Amino acid sequence: MTSNEFFHPVSGFDLPRFAGVPTFMRLPHVALGDPRLAEVQIGLIGAPWDGGTTNRPGPRHGPRQLRDLSTMMRAQNGATGVRPFELVNCADLGDVGPNPADLMDSLDRMTAFYDRVRAADILPLTAGGDHLCTLPILRAMARNRPLGMVHFDSHTDLFNSYFGGTRYTHGTPFRRAVEEGLLDPKRVVMIGIRGTAYDMEDRDFAKSVGITIIAIEEFHARGVEDVMVQAREIAGSGETYVSYDIDFVDPAFAPGTGTPEVGGPNSFQALQVVRHLKGVNVVGADLVEVSPPFDQSGGTAFLGVSIMFELLCIMAQALSERG
Repeated sequence: MTSNEFFHPVSGFDLPRFAGVPTFMRLPHVALGDPRLAEVQIGLIGAPWDGGTTNRPGPRHGPRQLRDLSTMMRAQNGATGVRPFELVNCADLGDVGPNPADLMDSLDRMTAFYDRVRAADILPLTAGGDHLCTLPILRAMARNRPLGMVHFDSHTDLFNSYFGGTRYTHGTPFRRAVEEGLLDPKRVVMIGIRGTAYDMEDRDFAKSVGITIIAIEEFHARGVEDVMVQAREIAGSGETYVSYDIDFVDPAFAPGTGTPEVGGPNSFQALQVVRHLKGVNVVGADLVEVSPPFDQSGGTAFLGVSIMFELLCIMAQALSERG
C-alpha cells in the first residue's frame, strides 16, 4: 500500500457509513507517537473541553458527535471539485486530553499538544470544544510570529474579563491573543457579530488596536462575495488562522450551541464564506462550540463537519499550491 492510499478515507462503497470505528471523515488514526506522523500534512484533532463556558455547557461532547456525523463526508467537494485527500495526506490525530478540573492546566496541555503538531510540520484542523480552545492553539501556532485571522462568529470574544476578574473564558480568547502578540490585529477580521450587549468594551478594544468588525447587518447588506473580498484583503498574503464558531450561523440551522444569536446566515451562506477563502494562506483552522445536548438530532454537528470539510478543502489547496 502506498502512502497516498493509506491516507485515503474509507469509502462508503467498501464499508457502510454506520459501521467501523468513527474517525474524522473516516481517515486513518495516526497518534502523535506513530512513525507515520512524519507523512501527515493536515491533522484533524478533537478538543473535547468547555472549561471556558459561562452559560450552557456541552461543547466538550462536540468532537465525538462531529466525528460520528463526519462519516457522511465523501471524497470530492460537490461545488468546487476539490478532492482534498488526493492533494495532501490527512489523518485523525485523536483528541487533546484536557483536565476537566483545572482550566489553566488544560490550556497548558493543549498548547503542549499543538507544539508537537507544529513541530511535525502539520497544519491542524480542530473540532472544539468551546472558543477558549483557540487560545492555546494560537500559542503553539504563533510562537515565532503573529498570525492574521478570519473569525466567523456572532461574538467578538474580545472581552477583558468575566465576573470581576476571570480572564480566561470563551468570551476572552482573542483579547488574550492580541495581548500576547499571537495575532496581528490589523490582519484580523471578525464577521457576523450581532446580538444584545452589556456594553461596547469589546468593540472599543477592537477599534483601538485595528481589528476589523463586520456586523451581521453589514454582512447581509453587502452579501457574502463582497464581504469576503474584504476579508481576503485584510488577511493578505501572510499566514492566517481561521476560527469558526458555529453560532455564526442562525440558530434555525444550528441550534446546538451554547450562546445562540438570531439573525445570522443560513446553512448555505455558512459554506459559502469558507469557499471564498480560496487564496488565503491558511495555516490552521477550527470549528468550535457545537453542543450536542442542545441538538441531539445531530443537525448542528452535520453542518459543523460540512464546514470542516470546506475548511479542509481550502487548507489542502493552499498547502498543495505552496508545494
